[in-house]
Amino acid sequence: MAETYRPEWTPEDADSRFACRVMTGVSDAKDGAGPGRVSASGPKALSVDDYVDGVLRGDRMILSRAITMIESNAPKHFGTGQEIVGRILPHSGRALRVGITGVPGAGKSTFIEALGCLLCGRGHRVAVLAVDPSSSVSRGSILGDKTRMEKLAREANAFIRPSPSGGTLGGVTRKSRETLLLCEAAGYDVVLVETVGVGQGETTVRSMVDFFLVIVLTGAGDDLQGIKKGVIELADAILVNKADGDNRERAMVARADYNQILHYLRPATDGWATHAYACSSVTGEGIENIWRVVLEFRDRMKMSGVFEKRRRLQALAWVDGMVDEHIRNRMARNPMVVARRKEIERRVMAEDISPTQAAKILIDTVDEAMSLKEF
Repeated sequence: MAETYRPEWTPEDADSRFACRVMTGVSDAKDGAGPGRVSASGPKALSVDDYVDGVLRGDRMILSRAITMIESNAPKHFGTGQEIVGRILPHSGRALRVGITGVPGAGKSTFIEALGCLLCGRGHRVAVLAVDPSSSVSRGSILGDKTRMEKLAREANAFIRPSPSGGTLGGVTRKSRETLLLCEAAGYDVVLVETVGVGQGETTVRSMVDFFLVIVLTGAGDDLQGIKKGVIELADAILVNKADGDNRERAMVARADYNQILHYLRPATDGWATHAYACSSVTGEGIENIWRVVLEFRDRMKMSGVFEKRRRLQALAWVDGMVDEHIRNRMARNPMVVARRKEIERRVMAEDISPTQAAKILIDTVDEAMSLKEF
């Protein structure tokens, strides 16, 4: 087998759960070069059984590969990905799901690292789904959130999965939901979903989590941003971050202002009053308190039945979302629609027809394809 070496940042007691090993390369190796060899074509192909067994064992390498499979846009991977999800579904649903959003610079990643380390220290297994903004050129991640959670990344009970948003609002798609299910099946009992935070589209995360936390800051021109009703009305808690040093007093004033605003808004969850809190992700002050709020929310909502009702409604919304996505994909691949679309795009660019007329023609084309059973 090709020799591996441990990078200098690898902990001394690291075992197979630590995913930082570097292959030095394989000399004189060819595809299918016998037992013990690493194929030049990449890692060994896994069957659906391999994926399911590995995920249920909590094998982080196989979990990562399973997530890559369901994130793939290649048609050949769709069936395998869906079979994996179907097989692990009975083993999911046991984690507490927390959505975390906020404008860029609010300190979401720093807060998640502080909270994640606290929870790991208490015996929890924490999965972080960090959705990065996608480059409009390469479609890859821009921020690389995992690199900004260096301490949490070293925790044996933590799993961090950064994923490019692919241009979707908030970065939350069917694939984000399926990734969450895989993490739950792998034994992670707390799943933190960090959204892109570049606009009100990040409210999509509300449809896949139990508790929705909006992180804001003060002293950086963010005060007005945080008052956007589209986000605040969906929050189960508001957290004023960076309440330390010279900014602490202003953070406390901002917390009081948010509490006053929340007094006039309808609660996001029946039977729960949303409040504002303050914390410092650097000093750790207030981190434990916000976790107590999350636990209190879970306990009260389970007793009232709101918790399970919300999850059932989210499952239905997920079905609708997948149907919409499937229809869009069918439209994008249908030969009649593709051929007509090219002509329509040329006429719109030339201002021969209006966008409304163009949309009508494409809709009629879809109807025609369906009548001919070619859709």
